[in-house]
Amino acid sequence: MKLYDVVAITIDLPNEHLKRGQVGTIIDQWDDDIYEVEFSDARTGITYAMLALKSEQLMVLYHQLVEQN
Repeated sequence: MKLYDVVAITIDLPNEHLKRGQVGTIIDQWDDDIYEVEFSDARTGITYAMLALKSEQLMVLYHQLVEQN
């Protein structure tokens, strides 16, 4: 995972009002395994959540063919 990757959360986070599958953008990396993710409304662009998450709580979304090595 890297800066500006589009990601989805893989678990529900009820305390943050986020459900599994919600999409955000990595905006910072705090540690090897911890990323700051911003969640914003697709229509208005207004941020509704921003929090640090472990890589195991995220999956990168791809919008193009990914070559296999």
